[in-house]
Amino acid sequence: MDFATPADLSPIPQAEAPRECPLCPRLVAFREQCRAEHPSWWNAPVPAFGDPQAWLAIVGLAPGKHGANRTGRPFTGDFAGELLYATLAKYGLSEGIYRAERGDGLQLTGAIILNAVKCLPPANKPEPGEIANCRTFLQASLAALPNVRVIVALGQIAHVAASRALGLKPGATKFAHGAEHFAADGRVLLSSYHCSRYNQNTRRLDAVMFESVFARALRVGRQAELEE
Repeated sequence: MDFATPADLSPIPQAEAPRECPLCPRLVAFREQCRAEHPSWWNAPVPAFGDPQAWLAIVGLAPGKHGANRTGRPFTGDFAGELLYATLAKYGLSEGIYRAERGDGLQLTGAIILNAVKCLPPANKPEPGEIANCRTFLQASLAALPNVRVIVALGQIAHVAASRALGLKPGATKFAHGAEHFAADGRVLLSSYHCSRYNQNTRRLDAVMFESVFARALRVGRQAELEE
């Protein structure tokens, strides 16, 4: 994995950033710092993970230092991934058992995970210019997924990034847990509080709340399929 590029590991290679993406100097510097500290980690833009024929796209914030930045797979190896992958399994959107490592054999069926920002940001807080730079890859990812009918955004940053990638005006699509907005092309944006450790520990988000968004996504997806 040390010499793989994001495209090598992605179901949508044409939409991936290069391993040495130069667009955000602050993130490049942090990437190099992490490589020096942890040379065996992925330490590069994290590729999409899931089904290239997905009807559901999940948009997260950015890689976590000990999660996706280490393993090279979204939400893999950190606390947030436990709830996300358990929820995907509950709703029949995955096959196999999540064991918090890229080589666990887990596969997604009907779903794909993307990020608003592909590189690890310091303190898990990307700056506006970094989010804007990475929107190119988010837009390319959604364009490479013609079957996606529903997008679930995890957290406010992902909500705004997904809104802009879909051509929606963020001011007219306010973020709220369970919010629902419709793009001009018929795709539906659903939003959830992020499944972060902080949100779960403070009870801002629990499993029932999180699962309700995915239950709604399945209903919207099935209705859209019937209407096609």
